[in-house]
Amino acid sequence: MFTKEELEKYARTLWWGLSTARTSPYRPGDFVLLRFDADALPLAETVFDMLMEKGLNPIPRQNMTDNMELSFYGKGTDAQISAIPAGDREFVGNLNGLISLIAPSSLTHLQAVDPQKIGRSAVARKFMRDIMEKREQSGDFGWTLCVYPTPALAEAAGLSMDEFKAQVVKACFLDDDNPSARWAAIFKEAEKVKAWLNDLPVEHLRVQTENTDLVVTPGKDRRWLGVSGHNIPSFEIFLSPDWRGTEGVYYADQPSFRSGNFVEGVRLTFEKGVAVKVEAKTGEEFVQKQLTLDEGASRLGEFSLTDRRFSKISAFMANTLFDENYGGDQGNCHVAVGASYADTFAGDQAALDDTLKAELGFNDSALHWDLVNTERKTVTATLKGGEELVIYKDGEFQHE
Repeated sequence: MFTKEELEKYARTLWWGLSTARTSPYRPGDFVLLRFDADALPLAETVFDMLMEKGLNPIPRQNMTDNMELSFYGKGTDAQISAIPAGDREFVGNLNGLISLIAPSSLTHLQAVDPQKIGRSAVARKFMRDIMEKREQSGDFGWTLCVYPTPALAEAAGLSMDEFKAQVVKACFLDDDNPSARWAAIFKEAEKVKAWLNDLPVEHLRVQTENTDLVVTPGKDRRWLGVSGHNIPSFEIFLSPDWRGTEGVYYADQPSFRSGNFVEGVRLTFEKGVAVKVEAKTGEEFVQKQLTLDEGASRLGEFSLTDRRFSKISAFMANTLFDENYGGDQGNCHVAVGASYADTFAGDQAALDDTLKAELGFNDSALHWDLVNTERKTVTATLKGGEELVIYKDGEFQHE
């Protein structure tokens, strides 16, 4: 699939992402969890070798295979699905980094599994994400992830393997002599956009497309983030809004695969911050169950925009990492129902405890599901004082 040179470039790009995502430098002896699907083994071996050369301690962990997942969710009792091995909390609490290599061999093998069982497993393991988030806030942890092409992904996207790989190469700049330098340049451009947005006294945002008319309220003490190294590729500029100020209709025209289910045409109607009406052309029952996973699952956790000038992704890829960063002709907007990102808090990260999160309207949930709109859109900011300013139009941010 990838040449040795391309694998090495991909590994170095992931290192740029991992080291950029963590606010303090990595040191020899730090522990980095390397999670990977079986089909990504060639890249996993290359990344492992790179981490060893840097004096870090890579911890390789292969994800469950399709058959293992079918057995786990199909035959597992509630006790088995929710069981956490002794020592897992301590293990996660001592990690300094995480690299995830996503390479699914099937996207629909769990379609007959009760989504509530998948949800219960996610809820039981939410503490791991909470620990990582707190360690990231203190500068002791960073993470990144990427996609490795597989026949299942290519088939779901309606692409050949060569076409799918070409999108990955183009999106991650693996055809450049120095992909990390290219990412550093994108990082600088994104910094300008974020600085512009963060200087605006925004009261609320209104997103309008042919099928969407949604009001999002950034809320107090928020900051826009993006191109932080967390995802490879990542071109989005995002924040976690005050979920309580969400009103209107959001439509995801891009399909989505989640937990073995195919979903298309999701339409959410929000009132007072909660999705009170959940519809979908395909997979409606699954979507409705996902949004009842816990109290926060039906609330907004993220709002994001991608500038088409940053992203070279021009095809549906059947994977959220790529699809939420779609460039195409009109860029994209995506929202996530479920968990918010604590690092979008503009104040002292160490002060952001559960009480302050609740006061500021940061959403809490075991779910985080990105839903993408690629329609032509206009995003208008209403500033404090009443002035209106178009911040995004026809796929591009409107900063100078």
